[in-house]
Amino acid sequence: MNRIVAIVGRPNVGKSRLFNRLARKRISIVHDQPGITRDVISVEIEDGKYTLLDTGGIGLTGNDTAESITKASELQVDFAIETAGLILLVIDGLVGVTPLDTRIGSRLRRSGRKVRLVINKADFDDDKIDLADSYRLGLGEPLRVSAEHGRGEGYLREAIMEELGPEPEVDASKAGEDKPLCICFIGRPNVGKSSISNRLLKSDRLIVSDVPGTTRDAVELAFSFKARNGKEYPFRLIDTAGIKASTKLAAPVEYFSRLRSLDAIQRAEVVFLVLDAIEGVTQQDQAIAGEAIKEKKPIVVVVNKWDLVHKAFANPGGIHGFESERDYREKYERAVFERLFFTPGAPLVFVSAMSGYEVSRMLNASVKLHRILDTKLPTARLNKQLGWLTERTPPPSIGGKRFRIYYATQIGVRPFRIKIFCNRDDKLSESYRRYLEAGIVDEFNLQGCPVYFELVGKEKHEAGTPYTSKNTLINPTPKWKAAEEARSDEIFDD
Repeated sequence: MNRIVAIVGRPNVGKSRLFNRLARKRISIVHDQPGITRDVISVEIEDGKYTLLDTGGIGLTGNDTAESITKASELQVDFAIETAGLILLVIDGLVGVTPLDTRIGSRLRRSGRKVRLVINKADFDDDKIDLADSYRLGLGEPLRVSAEHGRGEGYLREAIMEELGPEPEVDASKAGEDKPLCICFIGRPNVGKSSISNRLLKSDRLIVSDVPGTTRDAVELAFSFKARNGKEYPFRLIDTAGIKASTKLAAPVEYFSRLRSLDAIQRAEVVFLVLDAIEGVTQQDQAIAGEAIKEKKPIVVVVNKWDLVHKAFANPGGIHGFESERDYREKYERAVFERLFFTPGAPLVFVSAMSGYEVSRMLNASVKLHRILDTKLPTARLNKQLGWLTERTPPPSIGGKRFRIYYATQIGVRPFRIKIFCNRDDKLSESYRRYLEAGIVDEFNLQGCPVYFELVGKEKHEAGTPYTSKNTLINPTPKWKAAEEARSDEIFDD
C-alpha cells in the first residue's frame, strides 16, 4: 500500500489545523476564513513513515475567491484523492453532518480508496457530538479529535499507522544516495514562481492564476533533474507566496503567507529570486533579495516571462527605448547588478516558464552552487588576495585611522565564513566590506555564494600576542598545525 495520507473535507472544518497537529509544526496557514488553503501541502511525518497531504475545501463558494481559483483548488483535491492510499475525511463535530459532507462521503466510497472518518472540534463535551448521524456516512467507526487542543491525537496516529500497515524495509543499497537539494522560489506576487515550479515538476501541481496572491502557503514538492553530465539530481522544491512589503500587508492571511515564505528561505539551500522580464528590478525585489542575504543563502537571479520580450521584438516597434532584444537583455542585466549590488556574481538566467526556455540552465546553476559551497579556501592564497585588494584600493580613513588586516583564515562553509584578525573591527566600512567580499568571490570563483567576515579587533586578541608592522601575525599557529594547514591547502588548491 502506498504511504500517502490525504486530509479532505468541506471548507473550514479544521483540516489545516489537524495537518499542523500531525506534522507537529506550523506549515499550513490556519484561519477562520474559508478557502485559505488552495494548493496541496505535503510533509513527511515521523522521519518518513508516511507523507501527509493538506487540501483545499471541497465545495468552496466564497465571494472573494475567483471562480478559476476555486476550480483549480478542486482539481488539486482530486489529485490528492487519486494519489493517496488513505484518506481522512474531516467533518465539524459541532455542526454535525451536512449535505455536503454526505456528498463528499459518497464520492470517497465510490473512489475505492481506504477512508477513515475524523470528527474534529470534539474539544471537551462528547454530548455535543451526534455519533449516530456520522454513522450514516457509511465510513465505519469515527475518530473523535480536537486539532486545536490535541485531544484524540494519539488514537488518530495509531489508526493511521494501523491502516498503512508495516513500514517497508529500507534498501541498504540506496543508503548512500544523494540527499535532495532543497531550493525555493521567492519574489513579488505574480512574477511566475508557481509557473516555473510546474514546468520543473512537469505537471500542474500548483495553482497558477493572473490574480496576484493566488499562492498562500509555502508548498514543498520532490522532483529529479538530469544534468548535462547525465547524472540524476534529486530536488526538494519550495514554491512560496509572493512576498509583499510588511507595510502593505492588508490581512492576517498575507502576514502569515509572508512568514511561511521567510521560513522557506531559511530551510532552502539555494534560493531563486524571480524577477519579471517586463517590469524590471523594483525596490521590493531589492528588499526580497535582502531577506535571502540576511539568511546567508546563495542566490540565482531568474528573469521570467522572457517569451513576452521575444514576442515584443518579433513585432515592428519592439519595446520603446531599446534597439533590439539583445540591447534590452544587456541593459536589463546591467540594471540587475546595479540594483542588486549586494549579491556579487550571482548567476543570472533569463527563462520562460511558458515555453520552457533555459529552465534547465537554472537548475544547472543551482547544482553548481551546491558543489561550490563546500570549497576549502587555501589560507595562504586567501591572505595574498586580501593583501592585494587592500594595496590596490586602500581602505578609507575613519576617525583618522584606516582598517588594517593582519591575518585571515576560513572557519566555515555554507556560507563561507572568514575570520579576520585586524587592528580595529569598527573601522571597516560597509562599502569596503562589500569590496573585499566581491574580491574573494571573484578570486575563488564563488559566484552567487555568500561570504561573511568575522572580525577580531586587536584589543580582543589574547594579551601578549605580538604583531609585525607588515600586517602579518607572528607565529599565528604551532608548527604542527601550520604543516597540516599547508597540506590541506595543497589538497584543495586548483
